[in-house]
Amino acid sequence: MKNDYDVIIIGGSYSGLAAAMALGRALRRVLVVDGGSPCNAQAPFSHNFLTQDGKSPREIGQLARQQVNKYDTVEFLNDLAIQAIETENSFEIHTKSGKIQSAQKLIFATGIEDTLPDITGFTECWGISILHCPYCHGYEARGLRTGILGNGVKGFELAKLISNWNEEITILTNGKADFMADQLNSLGHYSIKIDEREILEIEQTKGSIDQIVFTDHSKTPFQVLYTRLPFLQQCALPEQLGCAFTEEGYIKTDRLQKTSVSGVFACGDNCNRMRTIAHAVASGTTAGMIANRELIDDHFNKIKP
Repeated sequence: MKNDYDVIIIGGSYSGLAAAMALGRALRRVLVVDGGSPCNAQAPFSHNFLTQDGKSPREIGQLARQQVNKYDTVEFLNDLAIQAIETENSFEIHTKSGKIQSAQKLIFATGIEDTLPDITGFTECWGISILHCPYCHGYEARGLRTGILGNGVKGFELAKLISNWNEEITILTNGKADFMADQLNSLGHYSIKIDEREILEIEQTKGSIDQIVFTDHSKTPFQVLYTRLPFLQQCALPEQLGCAFTEEGYIKTDRLQKTSVSGVFACGDNCNRMRTIAHAVASGTTAGMIANRELIDDHFNKIKP
């Protein structure tokens, strides 16, 4: 069977678009299937990306889409991929609308979905004043009254990291604290407070935290809150194909963005905790280049001595 495309890319955000550009410039027939739900849709600004620092993720994404659109061999399909089947010489992708497309290689640029806690006001603040990455937002949040929503090892490590940008830090454990003696000693030495009160609500104005309300109805003003949330993969197809995953839940890839399934690649947030647009673009470019290299090798390997 003749494949419809050389490569199908599932996910059309930054890593997917970067992979598409690399493949389009390599003259490959590419289909980008995208459902249009990037995980950073609410974030107002992006940082730590040379030439794009301070622009909105939406603005960066729109420009990237325009630039990729210039390559005639790249097509876009606004749809949701719901099934992946590995055949003898290709992969078939079935979409929600009933379309079936095939390609020799697959690239998953599908991202992850954060599992938000059931705290009133949290969703409105997520990505605006409740943050996950100081490398993305720490400079702008420097010196602000800062909370860390976390406990145990994760809470301690996040507090250590944020102390690079902020001196006034309180760890909100949202219940009984669970720190080792040496961790408590370090936190005390650097005047990092611990608050065990349970959180009832986050009072906010257009996504900006005003204060945190606790279950005893006491309130404490904060300006920024950092946390590390659990997540789910946005797409079940890598698991469906048998791709291996890390203990943390990321798709396992090597340094060339190859998964454990031959011919399948992953890039961006779904396979790495470095959740920046710059890293997504870098990993997507790598995935596109290596997928093209595999296609070249496959072509030459057909020649029999």
